[in-house]
Amino acid sequence: MFEASKTQRVRGERFSAKYFSGTVLDIGCGPDLVVPHAQPFDLYHGDANRIVEFLPSEIQYDCVHSSHCLEHMRDVPNALSQWWSLVKPGGYLVLVVPHEDLYEQGVWPSIFNADHKATFRLDGTESWSPVSYELKTLLERLPGAELIEAAIQDQGYDYSLHKNGLSTLARAALFIGRANRSIMRRAGIDRPGLERALTMIEWRLGKPIDQTLGDALAQIQAVVKKRPA
Repeated sequence: MFEASKTQRVRGERFSAKYFSGTVLDIGCGPDLVVPHAQPFDLYHGDANRIVEFLPSEIQYDCVHSSHCLEHMRDVPNALSQWWSLVKPGGYLVLVVPHEDLYEQGVWPSIFNADHKATFRLDGTESWSPVSYELKTLLERLPGAELIEAAIQDQGYDYSLHKNGLSTLARAALFIGRANRSIMRRAGIDRPGLERALTMIEWRLGKPIDQTLGDALAQIQAVVKKRPA
């Protein structure tokens, strides 16, 4: 939810000036363009898994940006390869994905976004997730790729609230929480205080909470440069 805007606040003006000053394609942006002059590409433009089919042939950009979209792709390597083909030689791919430990917190399928099809880690050789990708490895396999940076962004993340997996009690809390929210929706109850109280009860019973619904980041940012031919 407006993760690009949240990320922009921690990037600073120098980052934007360096990577977003030219032509920019923003994949999966929704209503939250990374910069005002970026060209959006979202569901109403076509399928980002097959993005080259929906753009003019031979078109390329100084920067291709995507925030919290790659995890929704059916075939992550193929989608990434297509996105990379849209970067000009000498241009950049700026990619942001959820960090599997900070966001999913050891639970798969994701309890926070049912459409997630992949998870991402940084530097780890092993993962609890059956659909995990090591992001550096994935990016370094792109032809002509020079990895500029890859870093965890956890600004605002409260590690004291972090969980790892679901216990039996937590699974019961998840079931009860869903039932209570369904009752609240049917009754037309919309009380933020009640929702927060329910969330904290679930957390005390062992259910992870999605801190990114607030100001926290729980993600990996990577910047890759395409070497000139």
